[in-house]
Amino acid sequence: MAWIDLANPTRFLRLVDRALPWLAAAAVLAFAYAVVGVLGAPDDYQQGATVKIMFVHVPSAWLGMFCWGMMSVSALGTLVFRHPLADVAAKAAVPLGASFTFLCLVSGALWGKPMWGTYWVWDARLTSVLVMFVMYLGLLALWRTVEDPIRAGRAAAILTLVGALNLPIIKFSVDWWNTLHQPASVVRLDGPTIHPSILVPLLAMTIAFTLLFVALHLAAMRNEVLRRRVRTLRLLQAQTARGA
Repeated sequence: MAWIDLANPTRFLRLVDRALPWLAAAAVLAFAYAVVGVLGAPDDYQQGATVKIMFVHVPSAWLGMFCWGMMSVSALGTLVFRHPLADVAAKAAVPLGASFTFLCLVSGALWGKPMWGTYWVWDARLTSVLVMFVMYLGLLALWRTVEDPIRAGRAAAILTLVGALNLPIIKFSVDWWNTLHQPASVVRLDGPTIHPSILVPLLAMTIAFTLLFVALHLAAMRNEVLRRRVRTLRLLQAQTARGA
């Protein structure tokens, strides 16, 4: 099947129905493997057992940013290519991205208390992630306020592209400013600086979280397509009733 065929919602729904059980099974297996790895991972010599918060914090942070990046691509699909599923993908991703970003902020605060002595500081990394979370909430409000999905999709696409300017700030804030947040330790030009005993379960947990996100996102897209079909049928029934 060519990618352009997925512009047909019916074909997309058939693909989702086939793929979801496999994705769900893959996510369960990945989490099982990751949890075993996390339980066997050693404590850090400085941070002790609190370092294991990282196994939730890092995947959540990655998915919060990844989700906004994916929504930005969908926004281009809405504004430039008029792809019929682009705004569906963007709308379905908003609550998921907001949830992962919230989990990132909460887990980061719990990690920061024993490390920094406080739950929150107006650090460049923390502040820019908080801005992203607020923008997620703004998108949620926009989708719920505007009833017409076409108008809502275009307005949300513009706001999403504006918010995409925050992504490089989040990524490089620890390099551009003097912050409390530690610099990158996994994605580095000179390779990861984390010991394999912690790096391997961290990567496994990240894969598990990503598979969970993909499964939930496809399920949410399917529900949104069906919701729009129901809305269209109700509008047609209302028009027919007025005409009669």
